[in-house]
Amino acid sequence: MALEITDANFEETVLKSDKPVMVDFWAAWCGPCRMVGPIIDEISSEYAGKAVVGKVDVDANQEFAAKYGVRNIPTVLVFKDGEVVGRQVGVATKAAYAESIDALL
Repeated sequence: MALEITDANFEETVLKSDKPVMVDFWAAWCGPCRMVGPIIDEISSEYAGKAVVGKVDVDANQEFAAKYGVRNIPTVLVFKDGEVVGRQVGVATKAAYAESIDALL
């Protein structure tokens, strides 16, 4: 399962990570988010130890969604060394998400 990332732990979990980080910005009421969720969970399992994969519920945690200009969900951001290096808005294939991490490993 992907990590639950909140405004409280975002800086420590995402920005200070020494590994690539994939963050899925989502909401429970969002249909396309429910399609992406299981894909993100699979990627989390497959990249365990190599990358950090987590989810931010934008209804409960708005600070970093706003900071990174997340206006549509699902939005998946990829971070390396605390910087955004990739952005996917909307539903994409598992391969597309995996490639964005593979490029950083």
